[in-house]
Amino acid sequence: MAPANLTEKLFKPSFKYPETSTLVHRVHHHNTHPPMHSALEGDTVHCWYRTINRLMWMWRGVDPLEVEEVLSRIAVSQAEHSDPLLLDTVIGYRNGNWIYEWSKQAMHWQQKAAEEKDPDVASDYWLKAANLYSIASYPHLKGDTLAEQAQALANKAFEKSSEHSPYELKELEFKISGGTPITGFLHLPDAGKAPFPTVMVCGGLDTLQSDHQRLFRSYLAPMGIAMLTIDMPSIGFSSKWKLTQDTSFLHQQVLMQLSDVPWVNASRVSLLGYRFGANVAVRLAYLEPRRVRAVATLGALAHTLLSDPKCQEQVPDMYMDVLASRIGMSSASDSALKTELNRYSLKTQGLLGRRTPTPMLAAYWENDIFSPKSEAKLIADSSADGKLLPIRSEPLYGHFDSALHEICSWLQNHMR
Repeated sequence: MAPANLTEKLFKPSFKYPETSTLVHRVHHHNTHPPMHSALEGDTVHCWYRTINRLMWMWRGVDPLEVEEVLSRIAVSQAEHSDPLLLDTVIGYRNGNWIYEWSKQAMHWQQKAAEEKDPDVASDYWLKAANLYSIASYPHLKGDTLAEQAQALANKAFEKSSEHSPYELKELEFKISGGTPITGFLHLPDAGKAPFPTVMVCGGLDTLQSDHQRLFRSYLAPMGIAMLTIDMPSIGFSSKWKLTQDTSFLHQQVLMQLSDVPWVNASRVSLLGYRFGANVAVRLAYLEPRRVRAVATLGALAHTLLSDPKCQEQVPDMYMDVLASRIGMSSASDSALKTELNRYSLKTQGLLGRRTPTPMLAAYWENDIFSPKSEAKLIADSSADGKLLPIRSEPLYGHFDSALHEICSWLQNHMR
């Protein structure tokens, strides 16, 4: 019962922990934003600080009824809130607190997994626990002590899931010049022989490595493709690294070391980046065209959101807090933050808009406030072999699934 003991050790009630929404000292607008519906970010609801990302949570394997059950427990809490207008701001690790309620749900599946005799079922239960612990930690802001403890439990459950899985998982350490090494996870398909063609996933700023398991099991593994994940700077196993204008620094360091990884065919490596991870992937399309076969992006944050104040005004407070947290500007003014974000634009940096020989696919949704069609078109047009992929919004889940299959097939064709 080591996981349960770890839970007890991590969540000690003796310290008054900071509440998540108070960690970034920006002006929050509450009800001034119009309601947002985004495939990758979820929905904004005026009485929640966090965006409620039902599609992605369901896609990762969380039961929609379970989501509503946990949200209901949070919503009815009468405990003290840091902001009485926001339901998910209960202070302290107790009933009604976001991290407490999602962790409590994760412990249910953790217990079932520990008692399960069938290894396949146990693997599934552990993965459910990992997904729920990840939601508990979401949006993974720096300095959120309780969230960091939930992250530790998510990683533990994720590793437990892999022990019972038919797929082999390799935990790899990569040396990073000038600082602390980072840990990545290499997922190997259950058919074929190493070295495998490999897709390196560049995730969003509010995701953990364990969140990508579905991408591997349902899309890449059946194609005989391995998946490599590393955390974005300032989160998870990369938490000691701040996100800088050289957004691809960590991923580039990893890319240069893949020839030393015996399970990876270093001549057949492509990148899949979504949201801010697409910024990393596109940047590497320019910096490492000899090491990268192809780049696919999904809802990219490469220019518009980083440079357009009107776009920034439409984005939920939580996501602007995430950006501020990642680049180490948790106490900066909004004007200073927006000035700094402009420097992260790949167009401002003189890259995006120039032609690269690396094939690039850019997938997008119409009316995506984070990433308009014009941004996807700019990415596709910047490649000598570019492709623009529109994704229809209705039915959302079905078209998202179809788009991922098309993206992975496109990557596979460019790694032959």
